[in-house]
Amino acid sequence: MPKKVLNVEDDVDVTTFVSTVVEENGYTPIVAKDGEEGMRKVKEERPHLIILDILMPKESGIKMYHELKTDSSLKDIPVIILSAISKRTFLRSQVALTEFGDETVPEPQAYLEKPVEPEDLAEILKKILG
Repeated sequence: MPKKVLNVEDDVDVTTFVSTVVEENGYTPIVAKDGEEGMRKVKEERPHLIILDILMPKESGIKMYHELKTDSSLKDIPVIILSAISKRTFLRSQVALTEFGDETVPEPQAYLEKPVEPEDLAEILKKILG
């Protein structure tokens, strides 16, 4: 059975692009349009990997990532951040969240800034999922 990859992204074009790359590399894409739906799908589907955007409506990727990495039953799911936001800004946001008494969270397995080449995304998928 192919490994499942959850793509949490509000941009339809990016969702289509990522789903295509995921499928072409032998994995099953699952899609969520925001962090709220993304968390629901993580709990329902138990994906092998999550590709996460940062700026989204309802629940941001910043909050979703923090939620994933501080939940003992979900923290081991690898996450690739795919965003127009710089990695430095994202990491700073995670540090800010921990100032409220939460535990610190690890960096994502990979951080890709948009736009990304399909070969680069495919290479990281294979590196993480085999």
